[in-house]
Amino acid sequence: MKYLQKYYYILTGFISFVFYLLTIAPSVIQIDTGELAAVQCTLGIAHPTGYPLFTILGYFFSLIPLPVTKIFQINLLAALYCSAAVSVFTFTAKIVLDNWNSFQFIKDSKEKNKRKKKESGKVVKPASSSTVELSEPFKIISAIFGGLFLALSKTFWFQSTSVEVYSLHLLLITLIILALVKAFLLSDKESSISKYWIVFAITLALGFTNHMTTLLIIPGVAYLYFTKNGFSTKSIKQIIFMLLIFFPILILVYLYLPIRASQSPVMNWGNPIEWERIIRHISGQQYQVWLFSSTEAAAKQFNYFVKNLPIEFSFSLLFALAGLVVSFIYARKFFIFNIIVFLSTVLYSINYDINDIDSYFLLAYISLAFFGVFGIVQLILFATKKKMQLIIPVSLLVLFVGLQFYSNYDEVNQRGNFIYEDYTKSILNTVPNNSIIFSYQWDYFISASYYFQLVEDYRKDVVVIDKELLRRSWYYNQLNTNHPKLLSRLKPEVYQFIEALKPFERQEQYNAILLENLFRKIMTGLVSTNIEKHDYFIAPEIVDGEMKRGEFQLPAGYTLVPHLLLFKVVNTTDYVEAPLPDFKIRYDNKDDKYITSLKGFISSMLIRRGMYEMQFNKPERAKIYAMKAAADFPNITLPPVLSNLILN
Repeated sequence: MKYLQKYYYILTGFISFVFYLLTIAPSVIQIDTGELAAVQCTLGIAHPTGYPLFTILGYFFSLIPLPVTKIFQINLLAALYCSAAVSVFTFTAKIVLDNWNSFQFIKDSKEKNKRKKKESGKVVKPASSSTVELSEPFKIISAIFGGLFLALSKTFWFQSTSVEVYSLHLLLITLIILALVKAFLLSDKESSISKYWIVFAITLALGFTNHMTTLLIIPGVAYLYFTKNGFSTKSIKQIIFMLLIFFPILILVYLYLPIRASQSPVMNWGNPIEWERIIRHISGQQYQVWLFSSTEAAAKQFNYFVKNLPIEFSFSLLFALAGLVVSFIYARKFFIFNIIVFLSTVLYSINYDINDIDSYFLLAYISLAFFGVFGIVQLILFATKKKMQLIIPVSLLVLFVGLQFYSNYDEVNQRGNFIYEDYTKSILNTVPNNSIIFSYQWDYFISASYYFQLVEDYRKDVVVIDKELLRRSWYYNQLNTNHPKLLSRLKPEVYQFIEALKPFERQEQYNAILLENLFRKIMTGLVSTNIEKHDYFIAPEIVDGEMKRGEFQLPAGYTLVPHLLLFKVVNTTDYVEAPLPDFKIRYDNKDDKYITSLKGFISSMLIRRGMYEMQFNKPERAKIYAMKAAADFPNITLPPVLSNLILN
């Protein structure tokens, strides 16, 4: 019991880490994991806002010689970050419970009580009578289970499964809250500069060097700071001193971006080598179009947040709801801080109109977990009042943790997820040497290809061009660095496009028609200037989208043929042979919107190739593609001509 009282928070983090090991991804998964892993392993520049601290720490961790793949090693770091965040949260929760009387308006109430006694001569019951004393085991149990409820909430848990900036963000934001609570409790109001507020300024700066949504905690910070220090010359001077510490740390870490960009790394998003580009990158200017876009979008995101809450915490949400009342009664200042943080996070996040909004609510979930700690306290106090043995509420808490684990496990589990690795390698393997692939399947293929090509040296001969990134000036610099000959015959067109793009990127008036025409000219030019020396492939989303809408055209005399997972650009009407579908993708039993889309790409291309074989009277080959489609996607409806081949 002595060791539990001393190391309870480490134990909670360790238990969480064991849970996380059960669900950690063995490879890349959807969206940004491939890019971020490549950025860390190659010491590159990530997508806005750059995440320099995340990149530097990941790079050094990737240098540790572990007997696992680099992607698993980087995913493991995410699990370590999240486990450490759970430990810090648990430790902070215990400190709050140790000092919850300090978060009550006791002194003010006592002063008012004294004045009333003087004026009326009557005894008035002070507000401090609402406080209670908790035994050490009660506080430890409450903190541990509060930490576990947070650790097993769906979105928090998911951050531990693969490389993402939010895992480090969770660790830093919990450290910021810990430093804030300590500064609030331990700083001397009379001293000019408190060392505790200096520590807080350092942790806050580190938070901003990883993710700008650290900003969301500032309203709550302001409340606790001025509650503690008041509005005085002394408190303002302390803020100025804190800023003098905050900004040098922030600038020092962000200097990584221009310094590294000037060295032309293979991953150089934004190419932030000059002031204008640095500000644009750090501010995430390209994403601001989705911020505060409409009330309809905000309503949609708010409805999603409310509907998702019971899924996040399962039945453990009941403790958070109870904790709202309990913290209001016993620790009102902490209640107000927590409410401010919760509301500022939710109000900001619902106004960000993106599909993957879950991670932006993480700080709100941390607030709910703190409320949950108070709810657990109330359960234990109730059990004590009813003279129950401690084992009864603890057993109930274990049951709630078990239910939360069970309800979120399948949703979070990435342990068998090789889909994106297999799909990416299958695409790369089915094209000839030195081919060019034109696509914008970022979530399924392009992001993953960065990792496999740049870190594992897998099919580095293949050039992968992101159609959407071609709209950004910095991307041409990255293409020239990694593939010097790719744009050599398009220099005039690229120069004109970049010049026309400057006012757009500066948010000035620009010629939209000219910009679009030049962009289309470059897309076609990439084919015409490279087709003689390279096999050129186009992904199905471009064929079914931009080409159908007339936004992208092939050079005169060229056409497309389905070539297994991609379309091949050819200048013949004769039969063009393609590899047989002997690729294998390890599908698991999980289906989400990403896997559904990916399966749609694969099945449609198999059908198209089968139909192409039938056009040239090759039923035996067509049957192979049809059988592959039917075997991998049992629920798919094949065209009659292909389904008849299988039946016969």
